[in-house]
Amino acid sequence: MKKKLLAAFLCVAMVSSMIIGCGSNSSDTSSDGAAATDEGTDSTTEESNDALNIAIVSSPNGVDDGSFNEDNYNGILAFIEEHPDAKVTPIREETGVPATVVERITEIAGSYDVVVCLGYQCAGIGTVAQDNPDVDFILVDSYPTDAEGNTVELDNVYAMLFAEQESGFFAGMAAALETTTNKVAVVNGQPFPSNVNYQYGFEAGVNYANAKLGTSAEVVELASYAGTYNEENIGGNYTGNFSDEATGKVIGESLIKEGCDIIFVAAGASGNGVFTAAKEAGDVKVIGCDVDQYDDGANGDSNIMLTSVLKCMSINVERQLNAIVDGSFAGQNITLKADTDSTGYVKEEGRQQLSADTITAIDEAFELVKDGTIVPPSSDSDSTSEDFPGLE
Repeated sequence: MKKKLLAAFLCVAMVSSMIIGCGSNSSDTSSDGAAATDEGTDSTTEESNDALNIAIVSSPNGVDDGSFNEDNYNGILAFIEEHPDAKVTPIREETGVPATVVERITEIAGSYDVVVCLGYQCAGIGTVAQDNPDVDFILVDSYPTDAEGNTVELDNVYAMLFAEQESGFFAGMAAALETTTNKVAVVNGQPFPSNVNYQYGFEAGVNYANAKLGTSAEVVELASYAGTYNEENIGGNYTGNFSDEATGKVIGESLIKEGCDIIFVAAGASGNGVFTAAKEAGDVKVIGCDVDQYDDGANGDSNIMLTSVLKCMSINVERQLNAIVDGSFAGQNITLKADTDSTGYVKEEGRQQLSADTITAIDEAFELVKDGTIVPPSSDSDSTSEDFPGLE
């Protein structure tokens, strides 16, 4: 509990200092895939207005994945620290299949005040939310859709996307500026919009550094692991899911054999395999994603983590829970960007291995991203990594 809250508070600290940072996989659940924290088992005879009964529906990796799921969970734990009458039940949906995920949410929604839904596979909750108007939903990494698959905006759903392409852009810059072999790569899980954003942003960051900062880095792609998005081959290196460490290691080893010395990893628990390949190689660095992954980079008396790029989810989940309590909660579909301190990278001393010159260059680019001068390409933009606002 204390470890999780520390991570949540660290996220707040990162936002305030303009450093905004995917890992281990373990989660204990009950036989039906649900488990309650200690707070979730407490009861009071007279509940206060902030005694929210919260469910968090995670991917198969669970809320202890050290990455995407856990960061969102930390936002709930931080809220409970300030509102101890509230309680949370983590629900790990084992399949990751969108229709099954929505079916599970349908089953449990009416039992909670708030349901926090994590991931693109939860997109189809539009009808569930409409059928449960007294339940507030917080949806992360997707906008809600109805039974026909149409995007809808609902009064009881706060749906947040993040501009992962911005954080991916900072990763690409870091890789291009720090590589010694001039070969870098990005490894993703599945070609969901958020992962495609990371890929496109990374490629754009490398191209920006090559065009503006004198680097000459090449982004290496393995044809056999190319992703498909909107029925198009988008290249990249995709493991196919977020829980296959073996495939992650195979891809990591293959990229290292191709000469890559820096690999950006946005693949959930599959990324652990890439980390292992980098640790075994001994002269390869990785870039973490979503949260600060420096601790996952420990390798004896050294560390493979160059830096981590982040989307600060925990603080935004906490903000919406507070809004529910104070009555200001309003359903909307929103994309959170650098201008709300929701994307960025880790530059804290002792948590990264970037040179001072690289930090300066990324900080300068961060301000240009923040004010809209640089607009990295995303999964739904018309621009590409070779042609985007700010590269000209």
